[in-house]
Amino acid sequence: MGRHNTIAGRMASSAAAKGRLFTKLAREIMVTARAGSDLNSNSALRTAVNKARDNSMPKDNIERAIKKGAGEMKGMTFEEITYEGYGPAGSAIMVEVLTDNRNRTHPELRRIFQKNGGNMGEMGVVAWMFKKRGVFVIDSEKVNEEKIMEIALDAGAEDIITEDNYTTVYVEVTNFATVREALITAEIPFEKAGLELIPENSVTLSGEMVKTALELIEKLEDHDDVQNVYHNFDIED
Repeated sequence: MGRHNTIAGRMASSAAAKGRLFTKLAREIMVTARAGSDLNSNSALRTAVNKARDNSMPKDNIERAIKKGAGEMKGMTFEEITYEGYGPAGSAIMVEVLTDNRNRTHPELRRIFQKNGGNMGEMGVVAWMFKKRGVFVIDSEKVNEEKIMEIALDAGAEDIITEDNYTTVYVEVTNFATVREALITAEIPFEKAGLELIPENSVTLSGEMVKTALELIEKLEDHDDVQNVYHNFDIED
């Protein structure tokens, strides 16, 4: 009985997490679809749809989100906002949001920062510490690392790092679509792909600061309006 309940709980938790992910992906599609529903002429929408497909989002959900964003179906209007702040030891945090009410979202996020060892800053206080790059995460146990490097570098990858059985490929934003297509053509599956804010430098945390920082990030990520959270802290070995 106990084991069954544990498995059921994990399945429910996994389903809930996937549901939250699909909600966030749908919002991203809706926002980018405002500029038009044609994937060939709207590169931002094409990137958002590819990201949804890479995360196994159902085709019907994707099409519905496109129609809502393009005004072909009724739906809420969302705006993109990036909030910036600090965590323990002055670590930098960027929070990307899609919200239908910034007057609700802003104070809620400020409260999360304040209650979890951080503080929200003004626009620009930490943005300069990050650079937007394309990121592909590949299970290196499924694909030969040399093959990944050969295909990715030939397609224009900027940096490749292998750690804990995963290979991460970093690319310039302008090369993202080219590298993605090269990996797919070479039948190299990736666990995750998208545009992310990568820190230019890092802060190392230890002891209680680690727990505080991780709890802050978790609380921010759990907020319904939050799409992505980026930080520049490393954890001391």
